[in-house]
Amino acid sequence: MMKKYLTYLIALISGAIGVFAFAPFHYWALSYASLFGLIWVIKTPQKSTALLSAFLWGLSFFTFGVNWLHVSIHQFGEAPLAVSYFLVVLLAAYLSLYPLLFAYLVRRLQVQRAVMYPVLWTLTEFLRGWVFTGFPWLQFGYTQIDSLFAGIAPIFGVTGLTFLAMFLSAVAFNIVSALWNSPKKWNVVLANSLILVAIGGTASYTSKINYVKENPEKALNVSLVQGNIEQNLKWDPNYLYQTMENYGRLIGDNLGKTDLIILPEAAFPTYENSIQPFFQMLQSLAEKTNTEVMVGTIYQDETLGKLFNSIVVVGNQTAPYQMQTANRYNKHHLVPFGEYVPLESILRPLGSVFNLPMSAFQSGAPVQQTLLAKNLNFTAAICYEIILGAQLQKNLTANSDFILTVSNDAWFGNSIGPWQHLQMAQMRALELGKPVIRATNTGVTAFIDAQGNIVAQAPQFVETVLTHRIAPTQGKTPYSVFGDMPLYVLSAVFFLLHLLGMLLQRLLLKRVRKA
Repeated sequence: MMKKYLTYLIALISGAIGVFAFAPFHYWALSYASLFGLIWVIKTPQKSTALLSAFLWGLSFFTFGVNWLHVSIHQFGEAPLAVSYFLVVLLAAYLSLYPLLFAYLVRRLQVQRAVMYPVLWTLTEFLRGWVFTGFPWLQFGYTQIDSLFAGIAPIFGVTGLTFLAMFLSAVAFNIVSALWNSPKKWNVVLANSLILVAIGGTASYTSKINYVKENPEKALNVSLVQGNIEQNLKWDPNYLYQTMENYGRLIGDNLGKTDLIILPEAAFPTYENSIQPFFQMLQSLAEKTNTEVMVGTIYQDETLGKLFNSIVVVGNQTAPYQMQTANRYNKHHLVPFGEYVPLESILRPLGSVFNLPMSAFQSGAPVQQTLLAKNLNFTAAICYEIILGAQLQKNLTANSDFILTVSNDAWFGNSIGPWQHLQMAQMRALELGKPVIRATNTGVTAFIDAQGNIVAQAPQFVETVLTHRIAPTQGKTPYSVFGDMPLYVLSAVFFLLHLLGMLLQRLLLKRVRKA
């Protein structure tokens, strides 16, 4: 009995320490300790103990890792504090079903070889990012952006780095297990140690490969406007004119001094349609000063009768701004309950937690054209979409110069959420070999180069304008061309080989018994 509770304790601790591998802590090596702990508890002899331990590992990992969600639920959804924490734990309990499924598959398929752990983990992580529109937050590959394995990201993306993190943890487990159970199994220890050395050498080589290069001739001076509008004021109708005055002043101070000004997601808390005089005036001023402006807006397509979370370009001289402009991006992947409410006729009457401001958006097309500003092409992602590497990879074109993401992380206050979000934006730059420009309301506003490094960053919770000269890149990373498909194919091959091996083993056993 005591051993069972010790296993549960190890599961809870190893789950929690995994969060410290992510931003803002950046102790990336703890990802291996966390995954090692998960493998250790699910390989315990008692099946029921193993499965419950996997669930507890997930509950600890996700409760701590996404606890920042309670800020928006409590402060802005006006739910009681206890209810907000209960909903976070409820979400964590759902997400914990995927480590539980992983544990079940490991035991059901009698996994021993190290490579099968990441194969099954890749499957369960894919499901976590797909079921119910997906929530692929806290993939362990993000922790490796500061490690010696970061050079693998341009080849296999964050999915490949997550695969690697689990594989290395499984190799380490096999080494420790061999020494623990039978000190004479030096062949197992040596073979797995050689694997670690080979992977380390390969990672060291890949980190030196440059798939893209800067094109300084196309460099732009870009100014990111961080309005720092408090979330409890942002949607207050009485504060609208103050918001417009603040942004108008910050834009005006930089017109003619920079090439491009970018405002954050939903900068103005009203329909773009209702403030057309402002946009027409901005178009005129931008044309005269030769500075274009990108604005995160709330746009209602009056022809389709749909409401979009949008980005529009203002100030282009050849294609002046108008509401029906093609030079617009409409957010595709919406956040459940934040931007739309599933089963809204049932849930909305239940309370304010299901009635957050602007939670009735519709989705834009899954693949959209790039935004054109200063004769350069920007592949756009709004807020949550920057964590969806596959979607961004599909929207990247041969003409894409930059990745643009606008966000409003004020929903999550002074928590770890915005920093995790920034780390994911860094990974998109490294995967796709394109600089990322990130404009936010309260932070973290930043410029990220094609290697995933933050080259300029504004402080959080300060009204400011961050200006930086940034150049696009030429060339393609393997991931930008092939996406996750090579890794999924490789995983499928290993999975089928494992099933074939199990089948042959059973047939052999039957023959032996008959003989």
